[in-house]
Amino acid sequence: MSAIAEAYLNTRISAMSVRLLDTPALTGLAELKLPALAERFGLEPLLDEQLPPRSRARAVEQTLLHLLLADLAILLRPLDATGRGLLLAWARKYALINLKTLIRGKLYGLDQTEIRENLFDLPARVRLPHQDLYRAENVLELLRVLEGGPFRLIARQARESYEQRRDPFVLEAAVDSRYYAELVRQANQLQGIDAQAVQHLLGAVLDRINLLWLLRFRFSFGFSPSEAFYHLVPSKRLLHRERLLELANVDGFEQLLEALPEPLNERLAGAGSLIEVQRRLGGLLHEECRRTLAGGRSGVARALAYLFLREHDTHQLYALIEGRLLKLPQEVVDIALGLAPPNCPMDLPTAA
Repeated sequence: MSAIAEAYLNTRISAMSVRLLDTPALTGLAELKLPALAERFGLEPLLDEQLPPRSRARAVEQTLLHLLLADLAILLRPLDATGRGLLLAWARKYALINLKTLIRGKLYGLDQTEIRENLFDLPARVRLPHQDLYRAENVLELLRVLEGGPFRLIARQARESYEQRRDPFVLEAAVDSRYYAELVRQANQLQGIDAQAVQHLLGAVLDRINLLWLLRFRFSFGFSPSEAFYHLVPSKRLLHRERLLELANVDGFEQLLEALPEPLNERLAGAGSLIEVQRRLGGLLHEECRRTLAGGRSGVARALAYLFLREHDTHQLYALIEGRLLKLPQEVVDIALGLAPPNCPMDLPTAA
């Protein structure tokens, strides 16, 4: 990427970053009612009271995703092929969400209309060949169709996992694992400052994902150490291959947390549940993204950090709006937004 393109990219990122939500901004949004939220973010579907809450929530979710992908389109413009490949690989997670929806539809015999209603509308650069996939008779045929296109590596690993063990959860775990492996592959094609900065940031992402997966696979789903390790994607930061091998063989939730390297050991001390671990790890990753965004020298790494933070804001905003649509108590909404401890009081009033 030329010096002019790098300067343009960093300028755009800095300008876009002022829209990111900090805790005071999120606290202020949490006090707004639906009409004010709709006006603030241009979410007209919120105001169509003829639609049921679920349909309104789905319309809002799609609109928020379009806003996120519009930011992605702006960031792609000045990038060279390697940087563009990385950000597009990041965005393909939404195509894989659609893939999981299609897989579940095939597994549970849903009709095409019901499946379509739950798919994200995505730009051509990241979408799946939906028409061909609709015509597939079963999950294996669906995955074989995908093996002929840009999702071939993900489809092949998913198909092989499903052929070995007809378990939908294992199938989705294979999809997720291959997605992050593709992110690593794209990052490894970068050079110089970009390579070092992106691998550092992506290492923090993988440390979080690997630990959550390991805890879930071992202690929620009862995977063996070898089976749990198979689905992990080692990072180049804290949870590298050798360390993950050791951790996969630890028996016990608390014991595994105690065996973690610093700063994970310190930050997760006393976390008594997977939800609490997820909350604290999310905070660590958020801090890392903020540091990259504020002081990073690589435009590609700053762009990726911005997308992670913008995506987090999108999830927060959607949680707030969905809480309003479902008329949940404010205490529950604050917990969902991370504005209150995740200890739901037992005496909350019943939602209308």
